Amino acid sequence: MSYRSLTATLTLYRGGTLTLEEAARQSDVPPVELAAELRSRGIPVREEARADVTERTTT
Repeated sequence: MSYRSLTATLTLYRGGTLTLEEAARQSDVPPVELAAELRSRGIPVREEARADVTERTTT
């Protein structure tokens, strides 16, 4: 995936247009990695997504 595509996806997530799952699917990146990318850019991971990511990393 290109940098431009990832940036567009992160912008849509930040604006509330996409959920973490949708953004991950669109960018072809696992949700855990996308959440890390969001955090690295200072974009908070929304609460509903945080529970999903935590569940995946602990199971």
